[in-house]
Amino acid sequence: MDVTDLLEGIRSREDYADQIVHVRELPAREARYGELRTELSNEMQLVLRELGIERLYTHQTEAVNLALAGENVVIVAATASGKTLCYSIPIAEAIYERPTSRALLIFPTKALAQDQLRKLSDFGAGTVFAAGCYDGDTPPTERRRIRRESQVILTNPDMLHLGILPYHQNWGEFIRNLRYVVLDEMHVYRGVFGSHTANVLRRLRRIAAHYRAQPQFICCSATIGNPKELAEQLLGVPIRLVDDDGAPSGTKRFVLWRPPLLKQRDGARRSPNVEAARLMAMLVRHGVRNITFTIARQVAELILRYARQELKHDDGDLAKRIASYRAGYLPKERREIERELFEGHLLGVTATSALELGIDVGSLEAAILTGYPGSIASTWQQAGRAGRTQADSLAILIGLNSAVDQYIMRTPDYLFQATSERGIADPRNRYILAGHLLCAAYELPIQSQDEALFGPQMDAILDILAEARYVVKRHTKYYWIGDGYPAAQISIRSASGEGYDIVDESRGNTLLGTADAQTGLLTVHEGAIYLHRGDSYLVKRLDLDEKVAYVRPTRARYYTSPLVTSRVEVLREADKRPIPSTVAHYGELRVTEQVVGYQKRRQFGEGAVSSETLDLPPQEFETTGLWIPLAKKTSRALPASGERLAGGVHGLEHCIIALLPIFALCDPHDVAGTSHEAHPDLGAAGLFIYDGYPGGVGICEAAFERLDELLKAVVDTIANCACEDGCPSCIQSSKCGDMNWPLDKKAALRIAREWAGECTA
Repeated sequence: MDVTDLLEGIRSREDYADQIVHVRELPAREARYGELRTELSNEMQLVLRELGIERLYTHQTEAVNLALAGENVVIVAATASGKTLCYSIPIAEAIYERPTSRALLIFPTKALAQDQLRKLSDFGAGTVFAAGCYDGDTPPTERRRIRRESQVILTNPDMLHLGILPYHQNWGEFIRNLRYVVLDEMHVYRGVFGSHTANVLRRLRRIAAHYRAQPQFICCSATIGNPKELAEQLLGVPIRLVDDDGAPSGTKRFVLWRPPLLKQRDGARRSPNVEAARLMAMLVRHGVRNITFTIARQVAELILRYARQELKHDDGDLAKRIASYRAGYLPKERREIERELFEGHLLGVTATSALELGIDVGSLEAAILTGYPGSIASTWQQAGRAGRTQADSLAILIGLNSAVDQYIMRTPDYLFQATSERGIADPRNRYILAGHLLCAAYELPIQSQDEALFGPQMDAILDILAEARYVVKRHTKYYWIGDGYPAAQISIRSASGEGYDIVDESRGNTLLGTADAQTGLLTVHEGAIYLHRGDSYLVKRLDLDEKVAYVRPTRARYYTSPLVTSRVEVLREADKRPIPSTVAHYGELRVTEQVVGYQKRRQFGEGAVSSETLDLPPQEFETTGLWIPLAKKTSRALPASGERLAGGVHGLEHCIIALLPIFALCDPHDVAGTSHEAHPDLGAAGLFIYDGYPGGVGICEAAFERLDELLKAVVDTIANCACEDGCPSCIQSSKCGDMNWPLDKKAALRIAREWAGECTA
């Protein structure tokens, strides 16, 4: 692929409207090599020669040196930099030396574990040592054999939580000989998922100690701002950092693409989903194998539909050579798509972050990112899926009509010069920790020394659980006395409980997919359009008790977007800091959220068609967040100058939430907020921004620490937006339960400038 010719071809198209706002060439990088301090076994040297590997890159040699010296290690390097060797070599060496040695490899997805199992065959899996995948897709008839015979087992945190630790008696021989534990794609373990995984790993360490094993940990990660800190949060053990990436790379051109304005007054732009579909179709026509990433599952399905529409009149059935891939598909469907992409039958795929990770899908030449994925780390991870064979590649980031995306379109140096954000995992989140203490008590009685693993809150939480009759204290130990086994009731992918099954009524209630508990009411409420592999289904009924959504195929030409309202109550202030004209606060909040309706939006134009109301139960939870009251003189000054106080704080709330992912490693849907013309806990007008998960996961705490930078970015965003009265690029939000009313752009900018110290009321 000649990237220069391809970009010139784009610019010469009749429908080109100056969408390319910036092109950055990232030069090729030469390989750098290191030296091993310990000579590898003859068997390992032979394996490497057969693979054509004569020397190891700098990060590989340093990681292997540390692992062979008995250290816990975290390796940070770019996509396709050979991180697999960093743990494969020490594991293979341990098994060559002592065949009873065992290794547990933990991957965030089943697909990635299956992919890595294939790669392990290069290191003797199936000949020198036995390896197998043990996850939810493993047939029950195979599980006992894999557990008994495999020296290397690949799994995921969910299976470790649900199917291994609760039954550790069946795993005694494996755990007793456990030499290495590998945590791959470590940067994924942040927020709620990371907080759960940190507790699962502490339970693993506890069970290993019971069998007198003390395994070494090897973590691998894409670039992240605090890899050593995150690894130690997850594992609870000291760890050595390896971040001198010596792998070569080809030239990459990174394009920032802004859909053209349709109306100057309201800031409306052409749909980024349509832009992505057209780019995808163009690449497919040129035979360029590509992947189009989206932030939401629904959008992946929409872009697939749009791209197929673009390609339907082309020769060669090109429309059949593209597909979508996302969480919620059944395992058989995912494996089929992975195989077709790897073998080259598919020329393009739309995907959520499910394919952001290192699954080997063959040589891709281009990556389209439909919207900023929420972090610098994810941006480079997604862009890195193209050009994995060191050839030239192309990455295109399409800016959504949102504040954060348009900020990046205006200030490209942020993307190319900023350091990656910090990942946050909080194993002490009391809601999450309580569930894992129940699991730990089921596995082994909890005693005082376990406080070193679970923290000083352990006894207080256990006493509460004892009052609820889940555990009982006998002498100095806590024993599980509840029904069943607790791990089955705890989803480690969310802070809430059991998810929803989605079944097709037209096919005898055949299981179509799943939705997690955190987003179920948002995506499969009655009247919602559920998109699956490019097809539309109408949710006819949602059974809240049985957690089942009943759907039927539909030809509806719209999709749906939920509307959510919230109420907030301050429980406890943990910190405060002065900012110009007022004081910002951080602490614990009680939030009551309710899905009150949904919008129908056109599939291709994507404008609103109508709004419908819903009567769903509210969800109440405690979390952490920040709040900022307005100074009374500001509240008086705004109406006096003809500006609306309520519209100002409302618009400012939207803009802060939109820009927050730049300053804290999170997804846009991980945080929420509310604003008030008067709030009893503030004694004034003001706004709240909070973590959208029970207990909080540190997102707003990180934002509170960088509040000065965040407020300056808010001022820049609102002041430089071309619209007159507010638009999605500055103060509007598509998630607003109040339908973006009231909003006042001038008032929002005035308050933001005052808080950022750029003016006074």
